Amino acid sequence: MDAVSIALHTPLASYANEFCDVLKLFYKVESFFVNSEDAENAETVTHHFAEDRGMMTTSFAFRGMMHEQSAELPQDIEPKRQDVIIKRLRKRLCKITLYELLKNMTGAKPPWGSLTGVRPTRLVYEEMAEGLGIDDAVNAAAAEFDISPDKAEILRQIIRVQSALPAPNAQEADVYISIPFCRTRCAYCSFPGEAVGKGSQIAPYLTALFEEMNLTADLMGEAGLKLRALYIGGGTPTALNEEDFQRLMDETMRLFPTACEYTVEAGRPDTITKRKLQTLKDFQVGRISINPQTMNDETLRLIGRDHSAADTIKAYEMARSMGFMDINMDVIAGLPGETMADFEHTMNEIIRLAPSSLTVHTLAMKRTSRLNVAHTPLPDGQIAAQMVRLGGKTAEQLQMEPYYLYRQKYMAGQQQNVGYARRGCACLYNVDIMEENTSILAIGAGAISKRVFTDREQRIKRAPNVSNVSVYIDRTLEMARRKYSLFMSGGEQYANSSCVGSGNNE
Repeated sequence: MDAVSIALHTPLASYANEFCDVLKLFYKVESFFVNSEDAENAETVTHHFAEDRGMMTTSFAFRGMMHEQSAELPQDIEPKRQDVIIKRLRKRLCKITLYELLKNMTGAKPPWGSLTGVRPTRLVYEEMAEGLGIDDAVNAAAAEFDISPDKAEILRQIIRVQSALPAPNAQEADVYISIPFCRTRCAYCSFPGEAVGKGSQIAPYLTALFEEMNLTADLMGEAGLKLRALYIGGGTPTALNEEDFQRLMDETMRLFPTACEYTVEAGRPDTITKRKLQTLKDFQVGRISINPQTMNDETLRLIGRDHSAADTIKAYEMARSMGFMDINMDVIAGLPGETMADFEHTMNEIIRLAPSSLTVHTLAMKRTSRLNVAHTPLPDGQIAAQMVRLGGKTAEQLQMEPYYLYRQKYMAGQQQNVGYARRGCACLYNVDIMEENTSILAIGAGAISKRVFTDREQRIKRAPNVSNVSVYIDRTLEMARRKYSLFMSGGEQYANSSCVGSGNNE
């Protein structure tokens, strides 16, 4: 992939970052300038846009080539939805036009076509909302955005699985509880969180967390919300010692006793003990995650995970022996230094253990991670894609179906993260958070509450908690007030608003 500096001249500067995302599908963009006259040594992309008498026309020119497209505005737009629909059409037309120019220039065809966003499934649901069946909706989205046949097939399978799951209603909400501590911090991690260290912050954090949990339970009662699914994540919740973990589960089940699904991340096998598993059994937690990421010890050392593949196997077999039937395992394709043979070894071990669900992630190189690949290069995009395909074949061999998917920027090979599960083992919370169809009350440092409005625009408003643990401890009551404002008064003070079907998905 060529490295370039690019100067974009556009009348739609508010879309510039999304245009840059399209450019990154084809080039390594080292620097990016918008409507700047001082972009020395940068190549120029020139954008024109016009909107006249119900017709939009746009063109992009780059390296002596130009591509132009037009789109007619629908005539039956409801006045109150007009701005939203026109904005969506305008952005799509421009992004697809730039994409077509770059595809024609380079001869490359990204696996997800022109899509640069997080939730491709939302585009299929958009088509279904217009009256199309699943197959026709997938075909329409694939044609519009140039999605490859194998990615379109994943979308088709996911929508079919999700359609058979219990649908949420407007009076249901999920609860997420954040434990932002790990034994060590993985080198690729970009999530808010801290290493446990000497544990000096755990006691004050739990005190603050329990206060916010109590206030959230009160809010749910006042708002008339029924609990749907509860998820304890992080971080690594089982990084707490046995006594603190018991306290966490005691308080969780006292305040939120009626969820139809409970999931607890026990992700790091070196944090799992028999007593912690017994605590989960005592509270009838049905789903846990034990995450190897890889079954190769040298890779585990490189990425900063303080355990071995043997530790993963031991923790998994202990959980199975105690009666845990719904166990998820996460793996990552594209880890530094790994070959196809390494990934095949991991998949063979997964087949031998036979978990109930498997999440195949693709390594995403976030700016906030500390992974240094100067001496241990990453597998190239083609190898990463082969790993992802093998992950899907492994899931199929284990009689699993894909049930949720999301994408991130900077993913190896422009791939995706997919959750696979055996029938009856799909995690409702994972579907809810990815499809943004259920309100979520999120508790703890770094957690983001979300209110989904059931009006025609499918508005979503969010209220984030601060990420820093010390700041969270000092401002716990403010975090609770943000949630109260979000759910009792529309959240105008604290929450920001977005619409499903926006650039998050395209």
